[in-house]
Amino acid sequence: MFKARKYKELEKKIGYRFKNEALLGRALTHASLRGAKKVSEDNERLEFVGDRVLGLAIVELLWETYPTATEGELARHLNRLVRGETCAKVGRQLGLGEYLMLSDSEAGSGGRLKATILADAVEAVLGAIFLEAGFNKARDTVRRLWENEEVSFGQAAADPKSALQEWAQGQGLALPLYVEVERTGPDHAPRFTSEVHIKGRPPARGEGASKRSAEQAAAMALLEREGVREKRQVG
Repeated sequence: MFKARKYKELEKKIGYRFKNEALLGRALTHASLRGAKKVSEDNERLEFVGDRVLGLAIVELLWETYPTATEGELARHLNRLVRGETCAKVGRQLGLGEYLMLSDSEAGSGGRLKATILADAVEAVLGAIFLEAGFNKARDTVRRLWENEEVSFGQAAADPKSALQEWAQGQGLALPLYVEVERTGPDHAPRFTSEVHIKGRPPARGEGASKRSAEQAAAMALLEREGVREKRQVG
């Protein structure tokens, strides 16, 4: 009964009421509970579906909003609106962490606040809505939850990976290739080191708390070295 009441609170925040409560429960079940008693499925497959649903919904929104935008502009802002940081922000706004079902160890290590877990859960919820009610309902949910995100080409500079790709193409160079060099630290707080390679240029390295952030740091390091972006001041 308590769980059902909590689900109703979340459904109100999302703006969609599930006919199949178990489907929402699955979307909120983290892989750390895999193999646990009474848990037959986690949210990874729903996340896979939701990732594609989100991308298509945002593509449609950008296409409608900016009919004269170039492919590069559309791609840049698609990446910004569907990336993990943005999904995690939406998850935090929903207070999604309190509804997640995690293993005791994951919950104890701050899993309810982890950006990757929140982002995955948001995508899983979108995937669940799509499977139950179709794309139009999922798209409406995306537009409602993403309405506070800036959908403006004049507001955000390209993220380092997008900027590096555009620079490489402009220079007639091969596209950047990212390689994970090292992963250290415990599972709940990993540290990644990535290297970016562009044929004809020395590689550059970056570190981060996720594979993506390490790749972004590596891209920024190469952009700074090549003088494309100014070096960040430290301290």
